[in-house]
Amino acid sequence: MKNQKVLAWGLLVILSLIWGSSFILIKRGLEVFTAGEVGALRILAACIFLLPVSLPKLSKLSVPHMKLLFFIGLLGSFIPAFLFAIGQTRLDSGITGVLNGLTPIFVLIMGVIFYKQKATRDKILGLIMAFVGTAVLLLAGSGGDLSQLNYYALFIVLATICYGANLNIIKFHLADLNPVVITSVSILFVGPLAAIYLFTSTDFSVTLTSVDGAWRALGFISLLGVMGTAIALILFNKLVQLTTPIFTSTVTYFIPIVAIVWGLIDGEVLITGQILGIAAIFAGVFITNRKK
Repeated sequence: MKNQKVLAWGLLVILSLIWGSSFILIKRGLEVFTAGEVGALRILAACIFLLPVSLPKLSKLSVPHMKLLFFIGLLGSFIPAFLFAIGQTRLDSGITGVLNGLTPIFVLIMGVIFYKQKATRDKILGLIMAFVGTAVLLLAGSGGDLSQLNYYALFIVLATICYGANLNIIKFHLADLNPVVITSVSILFVGPLAAIYLFTSTDFSVTLTSVDGAWRALGFISLLGVMGTAIALILFNKLVQLTTPIFTSTVTYFIPIVAIVWGLIDGEVLITGQILGIAAIFAGVFITNRKK
């Protein structure tokens, strides 16, 4: 049990590092491609990378499993990729980061409504404290202004609802499947959708052959797809099986901290509001997951 707990926290830290470092890859990709193209390319790169694993697994899966995995691919990868892309065209990154912190809250709400999970006082208090800490952390660092909040925020909120449903479905309906199978096959099912969108609804091919730096940007996005989607989701789904959906979803609170560390490495200064936000996040996560 102790080793399992250590492994769970280790996976949480690794995921935080991977997803917290993904922002720079997204930024480099957006220098050439549109947000929709970046989202589609990310999923397509992950799908291609996982083909040697996913294809041999198909014949061993039941039809009910396949249906759930397609649903997981939509909820956990495909739909959120496009919702975040749309939302971030009109929202400050700090606001987007705060809204992403709603994920654990929706995980808890859906767990209570659909899976009869208990919403203890500690869980509620801890999630609220960590969410407030995320808001303070990101808004203090980016100078985020709530006046920028507009209806595009609904796209981000809808994405976090998808994540909340996705986590609970994996935990309570796919516990018998290996995390590698869950990730690879679910991405395999939505990969063709990304390809169809990319080659029929965008100017990706023209951009790739005519814009300077396009191939370099494609390299950054491909790395994002392999590390930030394929490998990260395998670790994420393993973490879901080891712990609770709420514990797993707290990775959304640590991602901004990693992003800030990258900023410090790049010469930025840590301000008081960010320190208070980080402290509130750690306190909230501790309260949420402590055992009585």
